[in-house]
This record gives sequence, C-alpha cells and structure tokens, in this order.
Amino acid sequence: MEKGTSFLFAGVHFNKKKFSTDFSRFQKKKENDELVENLSLNENRESDESEEEEKDEEKVRVKKRKRKAVGSGPSESVEGFSVFKSSKSVEATVKEENEKTEKKLSQEKKKFYQQQERDALFRKEHNIHVAGNTVPSPLTDFEELSSRYGCKAKLLRNLADLGIKQPTPIQRQAIPILLSGRECFACAPTGSGKTLAFVCPMLMKLKPASKDGVGAVILCPTRELASQTIRECKKFAEGSKFCIKLMTKQLIRKADLSKFSCDILVSTPLRLKLAIRKKKLNLSRVQYLVLDESDKLFELGLLKQIDCIVKACSNPSIVRSLFSATLPDFVEELARTIMHDAVRVIIGRKNTASENVKQKLVFAGSEEGKLLALRQSFAESLNPPVLIFVQSKERAKELYAELLVDDIRVDVIHSDLTQEQASSCYL
Repeated sequence: MEKGTSFLFAGVHFNKKKFSTDFSRFQKKKENDELVENLSLNENRESDESEEEEKDEEKVRVKKRKRKAVGSGPSESVEGFSVFKSSKSVEATVKEENEKTEKKLSQEKKKFYQQQERDALFRKEHNIHVAGNTVPSPLTDFEELSSRYGCKAKLLRNLADLGIKQPTPIQRQAIPILLSGRECFACAPTGSGKTLAFVCPMLMKLKPASKDGVGAVILCPTRELASQTIRECKKFAEGSKFCIKLMTKQLIRKADLSKFSCDILVSTPLRLKLAIRKKKLNLSRVQYLVLDESDKLFELGLLKQIDCIVKACSNPSIVRSLFSATLPDFVEELARTIMHDAVRVIIGRKNTASENVKQKLVFAGSEEGKLLALRQSFAESLNPPVLIFVQSKERAKELYAELLVDDIRVDVIHSDLTQEQASSCYL
C-alpha cells in the first residue's frame, strides 16, 4: 500500500499481482480525482486573474472618463482647431454656418425684391407694360449698355453722332430682353425707335465679318420698309466691319446661295422664301430672327412664307422677336406658337392711338366728299410735307392725278413703280 492508505490496513501485505485489476481501477480513480482537483485549481486561478484584469480595465475607463470630463471644459487649441471636440460643439458650428447661409440668402432675396420694386416704378414712369417670367431690368441710359453688357464705345459714339441721347421706352426694355437671350413680342407706336431696339442687340452680340452663313434676319412686309430698315442699320453700324445686305432680285439671280454669308440680312418674306427654296440659302446658323410690322406679316397671304422661313432658321439657340405698332390677339396667339418663354412688352395701351399725335376724325359721304375735305384741310391747316395713306394703288393713282390738277407738288409710291422710280421718290 502507498502512504496515503488508511491506518486500518497497517501491517497487512497487499498482493498487487493477484489483485492487479482491482488495483488499477482504484489507481485510475485517484488520477481522475487529482486531475479534477488540478482543473478546479486552474479555473479558480483563471477566474481570479480575469477578475483582476476587469478591475484594471475599469480603473482605465474611469481615468479616461476623467480626462474627457477635463477636456470638455476649456479645450486646447492647436493650429486653429479643437483637440477635444464634443458633439455639442459640432452642432453649434453647423448651426452657425446654416444661419450665415440663410442670412446671405435673405439678403440676396431682399435685394432682388428691392430691384423689382425700383423696376416697377421706373416702368410706370415711362408707361412700359411687361408680362413674363423674370423680366430683365430696363435701361436708365445708354451708358448701361457698356456697364451691364460690355457694349463697345464705337456703337455708343454712333448713337451720339446721330443725336440719340436717351433710349425711348421700347428701347429701354426690349434691348435688355434680347441681350439676355430672351424672346419677345413688342408693341410700340410708329416712330418710337423700334428699329434700334432690335438692331442694337445684333450689333453687340454678332461677330462682324463672319463667314459662318447668315447671322441675323430681319423680315419686313414691304420692299420700301426693308430699304428703310437697311439704311438705319448701316447708320448704327457705321465704322465697323459688319456686312449688312438687302435681299434683292439681283442677289436671287445668283446661281447658288448655299455659301452666301453676311451678318445681317434684310428681306421681304417672298424673296427670302425663293432664295431658300430655289437657291439653297442656308439659314441654320441664324442667331436673331426679327419680324418687323408683324401684324402685316401674319396676314393670311404671308403665313405660309413666314412658316417656311421660321422652319429654315433651325438654330436651337435662336432668339426670335416680333415688333409692331399694333398687336392683335391673333398675332399674339401665333407668336406664342413659335416662341419659348417670351416676354410681352407694350408701350402705352395695347392697340390704341398714340397720345403724342393729335388726331381728328372727319366724316365724308363719298369719295368726292373725301377730296373736298382734303382740299379744305390743305387750305386751312395742313402744311407740307404731308404723307397720305390710301387703301389701294388704284386709289393712290387717282388721288395723285386729282392733286396735280390743284397745282400741288405731289408724288406717288405704289408697287407698280420700278426700282428707279421708287428711289427717285426719296430724293
């Protein structure tokens, strides 16, 4: 027996060979007990060690909390930023930035509304009526063309040389609209400066002497108005390299117009349609299309020609505009079908007589009565030069013959005249 055997077996000899099976059973049990005891001891040691580690970690956490608590106070600043930034300080910074942005936006909005109020008062003063989205501010003087839109000094000098010192109401509003790339249809009395209102943006935006086709097209209902328009254009562009041409019969007789180029082309609808259909005139690069005296151009006889020209001017960035002394409702409806986001500009009252012109209505019972009333007016108040409009060329010829009999220096203009005869009337 081993030392651990009970004292009851003292002096007794144990035969291990004889009882080897039983002895081995008790020996395994003892080893298992010792193994269990050792495992329990190890577990106890590990649990003790883990408890100590948890205590150490807890102490470290406490120390970190204390450091954070100290850091959340007056933080150390290193090169412009805080070392310890709490969530509250980040929220405060974001809030401050949002407040600054809102303040800036509110100031811009305030300035915008103030400018709108000033524009409304200015338009009221000059009897300008507009309709559209975000209409550009009107011009106070021609100097603004330089400060706002970078107009060259040469054009301003030309205007000054022509005695044009201040813009007219239609010029004040229509020029900024077209320079901003917006389309418009404008109604202003005869003689109010509509030609300069649509020519000025062309001279400012187009590149002179360009070889890239036609830059701008101005349509006029009659040859006489087309000739007058091109004379005005050349006056405004004097001293510059702009190529301004009138579509004439001689020009149409050219074999091919596919490579024809100019900066501003003035024409009547029929001649321009012939040049497009028969001579292959290319208008795909046109940047400005103007319909002058649009109430006449939209009459039933010219609608197909106008439609052909509008389709030929296929530039996506083209700016279309209509100018007229009157703006009937059907013209406005047709204009809206070919325009995008257009601005309507009316000087004075729509489709009413000009307040600057003295008017008198005389009733006559017949054509003979009209002639008598006209002769009486010449004797009483009408002083030459006088311009008389009649309904037809036949009536123009008859009145011309009647006034020649009265020894009045008179001349006549109608479509049966040749180019030379019509030109002599202007001399």
